[in-house]
Amino acid sequence: MTEPDASVPAPAPAAAARPVRSRAQVALDTVEDTISALTQIDETGDKRTMERMARRLGKEQPALLRRAARLKEKHGDPVGEAAVFYSTLVWAIFDRHADRAPRLTPGNIDDAEAVLKEEWAAAPGLADRPIHERLAAALVDRQPHLCAKLGELIAEDVKTEAMTAETAELIFAPTQVIVEAFDAALDGRRPGERVGPIVRETAKVGRNDPCPCGSGKKYKKCHEGQTLP
Repeated sequence: MTEPDASVPAPAPAAAARPVRSRAQVALDTVEDTISALTQIDETGDKRTMERMARRLGKEQPALLRRAARLKEKHGDPVGEAAVFYSTLVWAIFDRHADRAPRLTPGNIDDAEAVLKEEWAAAPGLADRPIHERLAAALVDRQPHLCAKLGELIAEDVKTEAMTAETAELIFAPTQVIVEAFDAALDGRRPGERVGPIVRETAKVGRNDPCPCGSGKKYKKCHEGQTLP
């Protein structure tokens, strides 16, 4: 029997596989700063900022809002309002992280839901855990800080009766879908649509400038607020 050659080093044990980190991973301070800013807006009743955010959300994320609207149609106002709140929060966090979040398409959201359904199905006993712990493990790997904070907020909202456990159960999975959709869009796995600045096709007309219609009158006394001929 041949003796092993002691001069040949034994192969090194295989290193444990490390979870893949998303390039879109949001830092903890970004999560906390966004939540702090939104809390301040809410507590001060800053309607102007609220309205500006609502307009941006409506223009830039219509597919996200349609998802929330479907939950409202199916389950009622409390569920719809909670879905809008958490979807808006996720959007605001990614928007701060990326300077401007990409626009999610219906396909982005549908694909994200399909991915998470597989991940949820692969987690035994997930449905038996407390609602705020029913997170897809791979999503937690990709967005640990955001997922941890969402779990904390859901648990706190249920504890303080800001929402019922039934509402939390209905909106927590869809909220994770939005996280996955933004993460994939920013990471390049499933790109969304780029949201750019609004570019005017024509120069803005000042109120005291001559009206573009050629009447010779000032714009404010002629066609301001009207469609030009």
